[in-house]
Amino acid sequence: MNKSRFSESQILTILKEYEGGIPCKDLCRQYGINKNTIYNWKNKYGGMTNSEMKKLRQLEEENSKLKRMYANVSLEYNALKELMTKKL
Repeated sequence: MNKSRFSESQILTILKEYEGGIPCKDLCRQYGINKNTIYNWKNKYGGMTNSEMKKLRQLEEENSKLKRMYANVSLEYNALKELMTKKL
């Protein structure tokens, strides 16, 4: 997962400014981001508090670790299965 150059609190601040009525193109120019980034943040983090956002990031990190663990176990299982069929 790519690390954002903005912290959770900065993202929430930008979204609050956007919801407050500041035009998207002005925010993009001010913070040096693309308009699609603001819309993606709005879809993902809209209406969240700072604590909810931190919890979401923790869950995403845990999920990615579990996916890697499953992939490793699956590879080992398939390798052992292949090895057993060759011996028989």
